Amino acid sequence: MNRPVPHDFSTLLLQLYRLSHELPIHVFQDAALDLIKPVLPFDASMWGTATTAAEGIDVHTLHLHQKTPEMMAEYEHHKHLDSAAASLFDKGHDTRGFNSARWFNAPKDAPLLDFLQRHEQNNIFITVDSDPRSNFMQWVSLFRVDPEAHCRPEEEGLLASLSPHLMQALALNRVMHLDRTRSPNADAPGHGSAIADLKGAIYHCDVRFVALMQEEFTGWPRQALPPALLEHFMTVQAAYLGRHVALTYRLEQRLLFLGIRPRCRADGLTPRERTVAELLARGDTHKDIAALLSRSPATVRNHIQSIYDKLEVGNVAGLIHELQLAG
Repeated sequence: MNRPVPHDFSTLLLQLYRLSHELPIHVFQDAALDLIKPVLPFDASMWGTATTAAEGIDVHTLHLHQKTPEMMAEYEHHKHLDSAAASLFDKGHDTRGFNSARWFNAPKDAPLLDFLQRHEQNNIFITVDSDPRSNFMQWVSLFRVDPEAHCRPEEEGLLASLSPHLMQALALNRVMHLDRTRSPNADAPGHGSAIADLKGAIYHCDVRFVALMQEEFTGWPRQALPPALLEHFMTVQAAYLGRHVALTYRLEQRLLFLGIRPRCRADGLTPRERTVAELLARGDTHKDIAALLSRSPATVRNHIQSIYDKLEVGNVAGLIHELQLAG
């Protein structure tokens, strides 16, 4: 179908992608939504990812714009009635507008209609990008308070044109954030990275991440983190040391920013030995270290000998090399 777009549509897209590269992850989505309000007016929004089932959506990530978490918690009790959202399930790329009172006019819809009207969602745009094979979707919902501000076909067309750019800009913003916050050694040969959500769905991963994960987890399908790995991050809340790899994570905006590398000898050091090794690497003597750690010089010498044995090195230069592998 023909999708009318404003004459400055290209300018809007350039601004959107500039924001994705320049803004911190925690403010980008609000800024992107504010950018499109002048050309597609709305009062509030939800922007997230989910998997779909007969009982409604299972939210993975969610950004609320001018809405409260309490509203979404209440929605959980009504989502099985949301035939508007369900009408877009398994449709691939689709965008539709709904007038709440007209769409939810059956007696069985009354609880959901009451919810929508109380939360001022009288007209709703929904745009989705879904994968029917996994039932995973990205979506944006835009809400209008005014019951008479209906979703016009040309506005649906505009949102359909904007939608893939919104989602791609968000993906770029997250990858830019990943690049900015990786460790200094993250670009070393053998290191990889990825972004996943708290249910394990993977949003971005590089080639090295895939190769190392497949070495560690036989038959790993790539679309999601292995359940055992996700459980480790959620319970142990520390780096994962496997047979072949070391995986670290940072949690931000309900996303896991992951780093992976081959396991190395320095991973076998105890926390105390790691501290001593790093002090040695910066040039401290065993007496300096003993004073800093309130230990006897003899105890520190024993630590140093254990470190050299575990790292299979005989001097500080070799120790530094092994620590860099674990960076």
